[in-house]
Amino acid sequence: MPVLLLISLWFVTIVPRILPPVIVDKLYVPPLVGEFLNLIPYATLGALIFPGIIQAIPDQPVVSIIGGGTAFILTLFRVPLVFVVLISITVVYLLL
Repeated sequence: MPVLLLISLWFVTIVPRILPPVIVDKLYVPPLVGEFLNLIPYATLGALIFPGIIQAIPDQPVVSIIGGGTAFILTLFRVPLVFVVLISITVVYLLL
């Protein structure tokens, strides 16, 4: 019984992960829409992190703002998302 449950959970999880790339490869996406879709991870990161930036360090809000500014500047230069997070965390750590 547990094996059947694990297989069904695997199937339910893997189908939504595999299906979108297969479908998207067959669709034509205009360049403007493609550019918009490429910016979604940065917008999501901003929406998730911005409230945390404001409340991160109550005693030293300037450090939080500098860390958020660092992330913003890195995104303007299209630095990969992983590096944006790591560099911003490093900047805040060094300022503390």
